[in-house]
Parts: sequence; C-alpha cells; structure tokens
Amino acid sequence: MKTDVLIIGAGAAGLMCAITAGQRGRRVLVLDHANKPGKKILMSGGGRCNFTNLGVTPANYLSANPHFAKSALARYAPADFVALVEKHRIAYHEKELGQLFCDDSSKQIVRMLLDECAAAGVRIETGCAVERVRHREGGFSVATGRGELHAGALVVASGGLSIPSMGATGFGYELARQFGHEVRPTRAGLVPLTLSGKHQERYADLAGVALPAEARSGRQSFRSGLLFTHRGVSGPAILQISSYWQPGEELRLDLLPDRDAAAWLPAQRTARPAAELKTVLADLLPKRLAQRLCELDFGNRPMRQYREPELSTIGARLHDWPLVASGTEGYRTAEVTLGGVDTDGLSSSTMQSKLVPGLYFIGEVVDVTGWLGGYNFQWAWASGHAAGEVV
Repeated sequence: MKTDVLIIGAGAAGLMCAITAGQRGRRVLVLDHANKPGKKILMSGGGRCNFTNLGVTPANYLSANPHFAKSALARYAPADFVALVEKHRIAYHEKELGQLFCDDSSKQIVRMLLDECAAAGVRIETGCAVERVRHREGGFSVATGRGELHAGALVVASGGLSIPSMGATGFGYELARQFGHEVRPTRAGLVPLTLSGKHQERYADLAGVALPAEARSGRQSFRSGLLFTHRGVSGPAILQISSYWQPGEELRLDLLPDRDAAAWLPAQRTARPAAELKTVLADLLPKRLAQRLCELDFGNRPMRQYREPELSTIGARLHDWPLVASGTEGYRTAEVTLGGVDTDGLSSSTMQSKLVPGLYFIGEVVDVTGWLGGYNFQWAWASGHAAGEVV
C-alpha cells in the first residue's frame, strides 16, 4: 500500500497533523498500536480535557533550546484551536490561569478530531504496531502487523514514556536514534513527588490534606494547590515544580502565600493571648497540618508564652518550609515526559529532520515540555499543524 503521509501515533499531535495535511489534499494514513485513537486526550483534565491555555508563551515550555517552540506556537495559537472547538459547537469554560476545559467530556474533543480527519479523507488504523522502518529512495518502507506500507513522508507522533498503562513506549526515541538523531535524557514530568524515611513518616498520616501553597526549587516557583499523599506530595504546585526539581535539590514551600505570617502571628499574640499556637495556625492552615507543624518545629504553647521575635521567626518559617523529597512517582503517574528528540536536529518551522528528508517528529516525543494547564496540548496542536502544512 502506498500513501503520501504516514503518521505513527493517533494522539493529539498526530491527529492534528493528519487533519492539516489531509486538508491540503494529501493522502494520509495514521497508525496506532492502541485499540482506539486519542486515549490520553480522553483521560486528560479529569475527563474534561484541558485542551489549551489562553496564556501560552514560549516561556511556558522546557527545552534544551528555549527558542525552538516559538515558530510553531506563533503560527497556531490557542485562538485557532478554540475556533475549531466553537465550529463543532463544543461548550467550554475557563478555569483558573487561562485553562480551557470542555463543559461536558473530553470525548467531544476526540470526536471533533476524528470528524475533521474523516472530512479531510484521513484513514486511521488502530491496533496496528510498527515493526520496522526503512528509509529508501522516494520515502519510507514501514513493516506492520498488517503488511508493508510505503510513504513519501513519515511523521513520528508516538508520544513519550508517561503513563505506560495507556500504551506509552520509547518507540519514537528508538526510531530517532535509528536515523542518527540525538535523544536528550528523559525523565518523568508533571508528577507527584515522593518522600522517604523520617521525612515520609512525618507527613504520611496527613494524606488527603490540601491547601494553597507556593512550591520553589532554585529560581522557579509555582503557586497553586498542594496535596499530601500516602507516599509524598502532589497537587498542581508540586506537579509544576517537579519538572524543574531534580533529586538532591532543595525544595521549599510557602504554606501561607496569601498572608504575611511574620506580622500576623505577633498580632494574634496581642488579640488572643490564651489561645494555643496550633489553634491560631488552624485559622489559616488545615487543622491536622497546623498540629503537625507545631509537633515538628514550633512547639505548642499559649500565644502569650511566645516572644514576638520568636513568632516572627515562626512566621518566616511558614513562608520557607523545607521539604526533602526523595524522588518522583515516575512515569506511572507522570503527565508528560521531559527530554526527547533533540531539537538541534529538527527544523523549528516544519518539524522536519535535518538529517533525513521527509522525516518529522512532533508532540511529546520532541524535547519540548509544557507546564501543567493545557500547554502540552497546545504544543501538540501547534507542532502537528506545523508539520501538516508541509508534509
């Protein structure tokens, strides 16, 4: 069988590339080893798909080359995808920080993409694994469980290593290396952090306790929700900082980002001299956490028994609480994979390989990783569209 464009991977990037190329009159075939297309789209955003973010800029992405994503993101913006969503009359809403979600279900986004593929004449084959790829004159020869395929252009949209239970593999990285591309080291991103030993013992029974907080590692910080788990910490603030934090690095938490605790506590001493510290702290923090902090570091006496400088020090500590993480939950629960195909070997405008004409890499397989909150979907749409315009 011959086709103009063969896309490996029926996820967000692959389907967008297929739509764009199909609309140009190209014969497009999409292969995926999973039993249905868009599986990660379906599970995203708690089943409502956080399909983009209104505040997307290149600064919201991690890459060895921070400039690489600029071209594709500029040429396919959040407004472009929103226009597609509105064309299909999918109701959506904005949550915090520019995040856009379906009102109903992520199934609507997958249906929209499949309908657009059908309208563009795109063929999609699921449950079809790629066994071997060879570059030959005029294109590529691809061996699959259903026979040999020949294509003029090959687009690798196979994703990263995150959530292997959904079928994630390192296939795209292996293919990149086969054709001479460098692959930057990969690790789990947007992932809960784990604690171990005494550090875990201190917080394990706080599992389920949640609060607004700011997580900091190095020069990077994120302010959002924090959740204690049986194994460590999670929540948006932790998922965000996990992409920047490395094992062995310091992690600090601001447990009261909306309050000047160093000034508030001495004022409380004057207003409520008989109240115990844990009771006062429980006005702003979850009760169980307030009690644990007092047990660990602050003691628990009536406020009048604390000197004002001591309370100021406690307040400062609440804005700079140390947390010693031992690692992450790994790819099992990670939303994305950091690292991937080195962008030095790709064109930033077309996503085409600089080494092999007609070979393209898009989406998560590339060394471009977005923040939590719709940024990774926007990279998928933008990089898929960039390749689809030229394949």
